[in-house]
Amino acid sequence: MEDAIEDLYFRKCIDIKQMMRVLFVTQEMDPYTELSKISEHFKKLPQTTQEGGCEIRVLMPKFGGINERRHRLHEVVRLSGMNIIVDDEDYPLIIKVASVPGSRLQVYFLDNEEFFKRKNFFAEDDGTAFPDNIERSVFFCKGVMETVKKFGWAPDIIHCHGTMTALIPLFVKKVYHNDPIFSSSKVLTTLYTDYLSKTLDHRFWDIAAINELIKKDLSMYGEESNIDLNVGSMMLSDAILSGQEEFNEVVEEFATKHEKPFMSFQEDPTHLKNIVAFYKKLTEE
Repeated sequence: MEDAIEDLYFRKCIDIKQMMRVLFVTQEMDPYTELSKISEHFKKLPQTTQEGGCEIRVLMPKFGGINERRHRLHEVVRLSGMNIIVDDEDYPLIIKVASVPGSRLQVYFLDNEEFFKRKNFFAEDDGTAFPDNIERSVFFCKGVMETVKKFGWAPDIIHCHGTMTALIPLFVKKVYHNDPIFSSSKVLTTLYTDYLSKTLDHRFWDIAAINELIKKDLSMYGEESNIDLNVGSMMLSDAILSGQEEFNEVVEEFATKHEKPFMSFQEDPTHLKNIVAFYKKLTEE
C-alpha cells in the first residue's frame, strides 16, 4: 500500500500544474568525477526527478580532474562574469555546462582558476590538506546562490549532496532568506562521509560568515576548531536523507531528536522514485 502511495506522488509530478523546481547541488557526479558513494548514489537521481516531470538544475564544482574536452564542457557566457567575494577578496566565477551522455540532463559547473584547477578535492596526493579549503567551500556555496539568482529561477527544493555543499542551508536560511528566489525553498541534506571538516581550522568562523553573518549564526557547525559540517547542514535543513546504508540509524536518530522529516537509504529499484515523492510531500506541508 505504501509503495502505491509513493508511486502516486511520483506520477503527480508529471501534471504541469504540480511541477516542482528542484535544485541539485552536489560535490561529485558520475561520469564527471571518480566513482564514490556520492557520485554513485547521485548519478541517477536528477534524471529520475526530471522524468517525473519536475524542472531541475544541477550545479557542481569544476574540479581540475574533470576532462573538459572529453565531457564537452563549454562556458555559458551569459552566466559568467560575476565576482564572488570571499574574505574581502574578489574571485571571478566562470560557469560551464555539459550534457550527460544518453540523457536530456545538463550539468552546470562552477569554476575558478585559483580554487578548482587542482585535480584532487581537498588534499594533495600525500594527504596534506589544501590550506584554502574554507575559501573554496565558501566560494562554491556562495557562487551557487548567485548563479541561481542569475537564472531567475526559484527552486521549491534545494537538495545538497556532499560536505562541500554544507553551507548552502546556512546561506538559504540566514543570508538569502528575504530574496524571493529562495524565500519559499525547502532545503534537504543527504548525509555522506565527511572528508572536509577535518581539513578546516579556526579561520572557518570568520571566512564562512559572509555578508552580515556573525559567529553565533554558525554555531550549529561546532565550536572553535571542532568543526562538523554534516551536523550544521542537517540542523539547518528542512529534511535529512541518508546517502549510505551505514548512516540510516544516525540520520533517523538525529532527525527524530530534532523533529525533522527523514528518509533512509535503501538498495531498492524504487528508492529514487520514493525520493521524488518525498520532495512532493515536503512542498505540500
